[in-house]
Amino acid sequence: TAWRVLQLGGSELDAVEKGCGQCEIDQCDGSVGYGGSPDESGETTLDAMIMDGNTMEVGAVADLRHIKNAIGVARKVIEYTKHTLLVGESASLFAVRMGFPYEDLTTQKSLLVYSKWLNQSCQPNYWKNVVPDSSKSCGPYKRPEKVTYKEEQTISQRSVHNHDTIGMVVIGGTGTVASGTSTNGAVHKIPGRVGDSPIAGAGSYADSTAGGAAATGDGDIMMRFLPSYQAVEYMRMGTDPTVACQKVISRIQKYVPEFFGAVICANTTGSYGAACNKIPGFTQFHFMVSSPLLSQPTEQVVDCI
Repeated sequence: TAWRVLQLGGSELDAVEKGCGQCEIDQCDGSVGYGGSPDESGETTLDAMIMDGNTMEVGAVADLRHIKNAIGVARKVIEYTKHTLLVGESASLFAVRMGFPYEDLTTQKSLLVYSKWLNQSCQPNYWKNVVPDSSKSCGPYKRPEKVTYKEEQTISQRSVHNHDTIGMVVIGGTGTVASGTSTNGAVHKIPGRVGDSPIAGAGSYADSTAGGAAATGDGDIMMRFLPSYQAVEYMRMGTDPTVACQKVISRIQKYVPEFFGAVICANTTGSYGAACNKIPGFTQFHFMVSSPLLSQPTEQVVDCI
């Protein structure tokens, strides 16, 4: 969809918006758009961002409720406000003023995921150091009178496919760069949680003097390292896109060896690459490429490091 927009004369931002928007409509992988990743209260909320690498403008929404086209609302933040990020119900009210329909993002599928989770005593979840014991029961949780710290091991109980993102980098014919993301976030997240996807430099980053990058994976870990910004800075220094992505993953590995994550990178000449962190159940990363050198969109695969 994004490639078609470019071929029909649309801008790089148009391509990112329509490409990510198509994934929202298709509910890609259950991790993008409505009807997926219910939070602890059973509600689906959306995060998205879009970035113009010419002007360095960013539009983003987080914890967006009742609006299906999150990337579209993010674009309107650039076009109609002097802000960068709008959140929660206030972002939804802005979207309605911009003409987006206010609708229920819950589906039978997301309700089923939610009820199954409740039946499993709310396992897995994102709480730690609370009472009652979050590894055995549902809340409401509160902090204990006396804190005894216990390291929570969460990687084993969470499937590496339980949250993901559509991340996109578009390089125009003249080297103009745009990027964007859209996601419904982590399954069973604590309401109000915002991941890396709508954060500039974390979920994605675009700079028409260097290139663009987008990240996917465990947003709570990824956002602490601004991987997309860092990858673009490596490319600015002349680093090959694949190596730039690998260097970003390696930096995170030093602190969190078992994290789930991947980064895609493309520079202004159209060279591209990707890298991912190797963990059990996630040893390769697949991404799609469209370019004048390819007759059709092509799936690429990299081995994780």
